[in-house]
Amino acid sequence: MNIEGKTALITGGAIRVGKAITLGLARAGANVVINYNSNGEQAKQTVEEVETLGVSGLAVQTNIANWEQVKSMFSQIHDHFGKLDILVNNASVIKATPFPTDSIDEWHEITDVLINGSYYVSNLAAKDMLEKEEGVIINILDLSIGEAWPNLSAHVVGKSAMFAMTRQFALDLQPSVRVNAVSLGPVLPPVHYLPEKIKRSAGRTLLNRWGTPEDVSDAVNFLIWANYINAEVLTVDGGQRYGHRKLEAG
Repeated sequence: MNIEGKTALITGGAIRVGKAITLGLARAGANVVINYNSNGEQAKQTVEEVETLGVSGLAVQTNIANWEQVKSMFSQIHDHFGKLDILVNNASVIKATPFPTDSIDEWHEITDVLINGSYYVSNLAAKDMLEKEEGVIINILDLSIGEAWPNLSAHVVGKSAMFAMTRQFALDLQPSVRVNAVSLGPVLPPVHYLPEKIKRSAGRTLLNRWGTPEDVSDAVNFLIWANYINAEVLTVDGGQRYGHRKLEAG
């Protein structure tokens, strides 16, 4: 798909990796809708940056885990831009969720966004795309789709569900709508990472360094442009999956 002139929705598109994806699509000529839940000032700033690139931007506050709010967001998108062409499911909540637990609040908060939210937004985006007989959905995953992460059960299960959605939706929406995913390795350190942990993470990759949010943006744009790639996951991790083999086999 040619990105220029298309309308793209990026959930969680105001900050961090989401912002890089938003700006990457804008540079390629897309008008962008920035979904945010609580980062209103950052969303406004991102819209301003988008519009300096010669395209239009729209920030919409929506808790994507709320079906009624998602429907309202799409009404605003339709009023402003018309039907949607591109969706990037990027929004997430990362909190510790030890198992077993005495409280299920964090479990619901995280999985409601990753599973229900991604489903709700994809559902309405798919209706637009099927009507236009063209569209692309990109899900943002990470390496937890292939391994367990300690004390992050909700995140791991949620991202794994999005992995399953990638394949399922590609099948259900074929042949006019393609659905792919980008799986992230170390591309942007969480704010709580100490310098020692940042260095240790870099050493686990085959490139001995962190990537950048722009590396993710490039991968997203590639999967939108690449018309014969469907139901696929593109891993952007600097080879971290195999970094443990740098020193020894077995």
